Amino acid sequence: MAALRAAGMWADVAGNQTSQAGAILRGLGSPADLIAASEDWRVSKPDAAFFEAMIAAAPCAAGRIGYVGDRLDNDLEPAKAAGMRTVFIRRGPWGYFVHEIHPGLARAADWRITSPTELPAVVEKCLAAFSR
Repeated sequence: MAALRAAGMWADVAGNQTSQAGAILRGLGSPADLIAASEDWRVSKPDAAFFEAMIAAAPCAAGRIGYVGDRLDNDLEPAKAAGMRTVFIRRGPWGYFVHEIHPGLARAADWRITSPTELPAVVEKCLAAFSR
């Protein structure tokens, strides 16, 4: 997050969490511009309303958002349907044993990473893609 912010990017964290979890995360002092819990928005992934709320909170159009997620069904497919660019983060059993070999991953993910530390390089690629 700090590297993204240092590069002038707006960065948020949003997920299927309770309002209490969101408050705890906000209290940790993360460099994120926004930390949102689905309970605060009264919607949850993969509902399109979750992604609409995220787009409404962002200071840019959907097509300029790079959404990072580890699941096709809950993250990448609905984010792509909402018009966002998508980044698959390979982690946990879903990332290593289910989605990594799923034929839909190539269609749903614009980029793939294995660690959040790879995001600044992806942002550079996103910026290049946005300028086309």
